[in-house]
Parts: sequence; structure tokens; C-alpha cells
Amino acid sequence: MKIDAHQHFWRYSPADHDWIDESMAAIRRDFLPADLAPLADAAGVTATVAVQSRQSLAETDWLLALADAHPQLIHGIVGWLPLRELGQGIDFLLDRYAAHPRLKGVRHVLQGEADAYMADPAFNAAVARLASRGLSYDLLILARQLPAALAFVDRHPGLPIALNHIAKPVIQGPPSADWLRHLRELARRGQVYCKFSGLVTEVPGWRWTPALLRPYFDAALDAFGPRRLMFGSDWPVCQVAAGYLDWHRFVEACVAPLSTDERTAILGGNAARFYRLSDTSNSMPSAPGS
Repeated sequence: MKIDAHQHFWRYSPADHDWIDESMAAIRRDFLPADLAPLADAAGVTATVAVQSRQSLAETDWLLALADAHPQLIHGIVGWLPLRELGQGIDFLLDRYAAHPRLKGVRHVLQGEADAYMADPAFNAAVARLASRGLSYDLLILARQLPAALAFVDRHPGLPIALNHIAKPVIQGPPSADWLRHLRELARRGQVYCKFSGLVTEVPGWRWTPALLRPYFDAALDAFGPRRLMFGSDWPVCQVAAGYLDWHRFVEACVAPLSTDERTAILGGNAARFYRLSDTSNSMPSAPGS
């Protein structure tokens, strides 16, 4: 099964999607399952994980309803929950949402927060409750936030965590020494997986080439290995710089030299294991070697 581990749906409104600035005008419209289905089919993608794009319970509810309506395409949802805001009331909310078999994980847009947010006691107390309910955490940060993210991950050694977009390095040439060092250190934590996604929009002016991006794939593969690296499209955000099939072809070219088992893992098997997509159970992925 080939799985897109990171894509989005939305009904566009300027107020709700103010992060889509003028330079991204091409994606200022609705993007729904009917838009993605033919692209996924052309790429041979048989399942996707839809990730939140708004920090709203209403959007989480809407995404879960989409998954119920399109179960062949949407196998999992990474939603948003008000982890820091509810105090002890978070238990009731987590129990309610974890009961939905398609909710696989939670994400907060940490790239928009100060580093101190990752050390916030209320936020961490809520995050600590995810694993016992069969939920993972999607870690959306910028490269400069990797040191704070390391401390955050170390507070939650039993929680499966998916690093989004290889921590969003600014791509202007070869990988920086700082990003490489911190990425490798994060990868030493066996519960952390990494999504190879979102790179085309980290290139200034979106003037990307396969030769420019290939060293970043090689670095992520070297750090996480073929058993903890996941293909994701970041569709429709990717469309400001690359079509769905363009990105898919690039990733297929990156994995082409690997063994069949390694290619299968990166293009779907790892996502199925991390997000528990083989069925609707809430069993958690095991760390490599366990």
C-alpha cells in the first residue's frame, strides 16, 4: 500500500487561512477529496493521512467527517485539540476524540510559537496523555527550533512523534552543519519518525531542482534510516511550487536505489505502522529494534 503521510483539505476563507499570503494565491481556494483522488490515483497512492491546517476543533470535526465519508482515500486524521487550554478537562476531550478510529494523532503549529511553548507545563501535561489513548504527535517546527524540540521529545519518551517536513530547513544550497547535527541527534530517539515532505516551499522563490533537494533526502535517510522515513506530499501547499505528481516522481527517484523492502517502507509501510493504518485499532508503533 502506497501512503501519502501528509496532506491537507480545506474550505478556504481569508480569515481562517490567513497564513496563505499573496505569494501563495494559487491555493486560495477549496481543496477537497474529489480534487486529490485523481492525483493520488495517478501516483498509485491508495491511502492518505489528512493533517490539520487550522487550530480549530471545528476543523478536526470536519476532517473526521471527511474521513467517514471517504474511507477508501482518507485512512487517518491528524487533528488539532486545545491541549494547553483545558487543564484537567483535557481528559474528557481526549477520550471523546480518541474514540474515533480515524483520529491517529494531534498537531499544534509550534513553528508559530516561541520555543518556550514546548516547555509549557500545561501543554506537556496534555501531550503526556496522548500515548495512553493510542494517539501520536506531529511535530511542526522550523530548523532553528530543533534544540527546543529535542528537549520536548525527551519529556515524552513513550510517545510516537512524527517530525514534519524534516524540520523545514531553509534550502539555499547544501544542508547546513547545524541542521544536520540537530537532525541526527533527534533521530537518535527511536520513537521519532520523519516525514520527507514540504521541501519545495522551503526553497526561496520556490526555484527548486532535484539536484538541490536530493542532499536533504540523503541526510534524512542517513539520520532516520529506511524504517522511520515517510513520504508525504504536503498537498495542496506543494502546488505553489510543484505539482503532486512532480513531487511524487522526485521521491520515487530518491528511493529508486534502495531495496524493494526499503522503498515499500518509505512509500507506505512506515506510515501504516506509525499511524496504525492497517486496521482501526489504536495499538502504538514499536521503536526500531523493539
